[in-house]
Amino acid sequence: MVAQTDVKSTRKDATPSLTERLQLEVDRAVQRGLKGVELLGAPPPAVGRTPKTVIYRRGTLELVHYRTSLDEVYRVPILVVMAPTNKAYILDLAPGQSLVEFLLGRGYDVYLIDWNAPTDDERDLIIDDYVLDFIPDCIRRVQHRSKERDITLLGYCAGGLLSVIYQTLHADGPVKNLVCLTTPVDFTKMELFRALSDERHFDIEQFVGKVGVVPADVVIAGFDALRPVSRVAGQLRLWDNLWNDQFVKGYRMMERWGNETLPLPGGYFRQMTQELLRDNKLFEGTLRIGGRIVDLGDITVPLLHVIAQYDHIVPPQSAQPLVERVGSLDKEELMLPGGHVSIAAGANAVKRMWPKLDSWLEGRSI
Repeated sequence: MVAQTDVKSTRKDATPSLTERLQLEVDRAVQRGLKGVELLGAPPPAVGRTPKTVIYRRGTLELVHYRTSLDEVYRVPILVVMAPTNKAYILDLAPGQSLVEFLLGRGYDVYLIDWNAPTDDERDLIIDDYVLDFIPDCIRRVQHRSKERDITLLGYCAGGLLSVIYQTLHADGPVKNLVCLTTPVDFTKMELFRALSDERHFDIEQFVGKVGVVPADVVIAGFDALRPVSRVAGQLRLWDNLWNDQFVKGYRMMERWGNETLPLPGGYFRQMTQELLRDNKLFEGTLRIGGRIVDLGDITVPLLHVIAQYDHIVPPQSAQPLVERVGSLDKEELMLPGGHVSIAAGANAVKRMWPKLDSWLEGRSI
């Protein structure tokens, strides 16, 4: 009976009083004000801090090799392909919040294709250039540097799309494993993007002819249109949590990444809009690259496709046909709770996606 009384007393004492709760809110309000003033002149947060070496640059293309302190690594190196719309540091935000850092720590040799803003001379780049030139060129350089023929190709979003198209056209090539994160296949399921690109309201030829390189603001506006209140809601969450340094740090890193969305070559933008969004040629089996049909059934290497359950950019219904259609015998679709970005870079990715990726790769990387 004495023990029960002590427990009840402890629990009662642990509950904040009304005065204590009011004081807590006052303290947080003061902190919000102070932190808000600090943020006005604060430099952008540091990102992408995992040590790396840029081993090749050509126009919009940049190939990096991340440095590891381990004496032994898996035989098969990983080449990450980022979406051309975004900087790759979303996969290397900060120590402890970096997929790249995690993979290095688990013993993988990591290379990454990042993108810079295309020059006006690159305005006519199309998908063919990415999958028949950029990716093969980078694979050859990874092979030369690692002294290994085999590689694992890991593509995120449109980087996954480019990786898939590459692999269909190089089925007997050096890719030993293919990993895709939130990769679209059936573009009829990307209803909002299709509505924004409806030819009744949007003349793609006239637009591309006028701008050449599609400005980043246009790309950002397209993403924002998918969730028109998300930016305002995010700012409200920031204000409510200004007292929380960890929240503010994470918010500012994500905000920086979103604000640094890249412009796109007009040719690539036109082809993506017309042939994929409007005509759905990849799903229909009529997409031609370099004069050859892109047939998903030609992919026979081990495949892992990670899909985000609450993805508003690439809905699960758009991504699911990939595993259904490839010819691989060793293939797996993994759907995890999360959104398009949080599936790879969010706090839960550390517990969910990253360990699963490691366990899938480890036996296939020797």
